[in-house]
Amino acid sequence: MGTQAWTTERGAPGSMAAAWRRVWVLLALAALGGCTQKEEAEDVGAASFLEPDSAAPGGEGVDSIAGSHWTEEDWDILQEKVRWAVSEGLDGLPVGEALARLGETFVGTTYTPGTLEAPGPEHLVVNLRELDCVTFIESMLALTWLIRNEGEAILADRDAAMRRYEEYLTAIRYRDGALNGYPSRLHYFTEWLSNNDDMGLVQLRTRELGGVADAEPIAFMTEHRDAYRQLAEDENFRDVARTEERLNAAGPRYYIPEEKIREAESDIAHGDIIAATSTLPGLDVAHTGIALWKDGRLHLLHAPLVGKNVEISELPLSERILEITAQDGIMVARAQEWPGSGGPAARDGVGPRN
Repeated sequence: MGTQAWTTERGAPGSMAAAWRRVWVLLALAALGGCTQKEEAEDVGAASFLEPDSAAPGGEGVDSIAGSHWTEEDWDILQEKVRWAVSEGLDGLPVGEALARLGETFVGTTYTPGTLEAPGPEHLVVNLRELDCVTFIESMLALTWLIRNEGEAILADRDAAMRRYEEYLTAIRYRDGALNGYPSRLHYFTEWLSNNDDMGLVQLRTRELGGVADAEPIAFMTEHRDAYRQLAEDENFRDVARTEERLNAAGPRYYIPEEKIREAESDIAHGDIIAATSTLPGLDVAHTGIALWKDGRLHLLHAPLVGKNVEISELPLSERILEITAQDGIMVARAQEWPGSGGPAARDGVGPRN
């Protein structure tokens, strides 16, 4: 979500603090579609991967590929990244290291919020041209698995390559890997992490890194129903409310408080997934990115609202979080190999580097 846009002087007194709180809520509503995935779509049944799109990505006149949700530019980006990664040996690196190196090649890619709010019924959106903080992570994971499991050979069959990439993307974006309407999307990043951990796609590491419990209820979407067109439908609203109830009943979330990040830093690996926790009532996560070791310190590779491009944070992660009033800690997860694919030491990671 907000990164620097959320920053304000800490400890603002009285009415000033209340005013900033109102600003944060407005910014959250504007940016949630980007970084915590409150997509605008209709609740429909499961969609086929290559179903023709009634509105091409990016609007009328975009060089869309007939019978798909892709543009020619998206396909060109995928081909370029797969060929580069294979030539660089990313398929032989630990998965987190491969994820980080691939992510670095997207530095400079345009940040665009709401790319998943495509018109029409809920369907899988593919967009490698524009990214937000969550679609950045999802796209890098799907590409990393494609590179490691299918490699350059699959590019000879464009339909097969697109379909396989979409299978990876669907698996991490929707609950239990099944696209079944708007409520099936993993809107809250807490659930994104826990569901993908259950699926064996990531490994939650927050608690073992010294995480502490956060029992604050999740309720942001239902408490701001008017901000989501799709929640005007009672069935969608009830489904999202049930998701919030289930997440709250599951027990406390764990996070590493901002003042403890520096202490835990050495155990966070290059390529780990980072979620910055939110201080907004009812909201679990404010921003996401990929851990990147640079000059002996841990930084964040991310798509920020402010900056408008994928970038590597100027400040180390621990200092960055301390500077942002609307963020108060982090959650950590480690990317895994696609189940059954093997690969080098998925759970080992690569720690601090100079």
